[in-house]
Amino acid sequence: MRITISGKNIDITDGLRQAVEDKLSKLERYFTPETDIVVTLSVEKERQKIEVTIPVKGNIIRSEQVSNDMYVSIDLVEEVIERQLKKYKNKIVDQKQSAGNFQQEFIEKEIEDEEEIKIIRTKRFGMKPMYPEDACIQMELLGHNFFVFQNAETEEVNVVYKRKGNTYGLIEPEF
Repeated sequence: MRITISGKNIDITDGLRQAVEDKLSKLERYFTPETDIVVTLSVEKERQKIEVTIPVKGNIIRSEQVSNDMYVSIDLVEEVIERQLKKYKNKIVDQKQSAGNFQQEFIEKEIEDEEEIKIIRTKRFGMKPMYPEDACIQMELLGHNFFVFQNAETEEVNVVYKRKGNTYGLIEPEF
C-alpha cells in the first residue's frame, strides 16, 4: 500500500507520520501493494481530524474521524475502515465488481453480514423544478439535512445538503 499523508493547519511530525503508517499498515491484509491511501490530517480550533480515502475500482472507501487528540482520531479511523471492509466485502464480491485492489484471501474468506441493508420504506413525491437556493429553503422548512429536487436550470435531479458551519452543498449528476 502506498500511503500519502498531508496536513492542513498542522505540521506532520515524524511521530504523527509513524502513528498513521503503523495504524494503517494493519489494512495491508485487505489490499494489494499498489493500492493508494490518501490521508489528510487537519486541525480546526480544538478539533483534530483525520480523513482517509482509499479509491478502489468502482468505489471509494472513506472515513473521517474527529476528536480532541490526533492520536485518538488515528486509532478510530483504522477501526472504522476495517469495519466498513468487513461489512461491505460480500456485497463487493456479490455485485461482481472488480476486486482488483483487494487481497485474494480477503475476497475468498467468508464474512457474515452483521447488518444486512434493508429498505423498509419508500417515498414518492412529485418534483416541481426549482433553483438550488429555493431547495435549500424548502429543506430548512422541512427540518431535513438533505433535499432532492429537479433543478430548474438543468432539468436534472439534484440534491442539496447541510454542511458543517451552516453552509450547503449541491450534488449534481455527472455523465
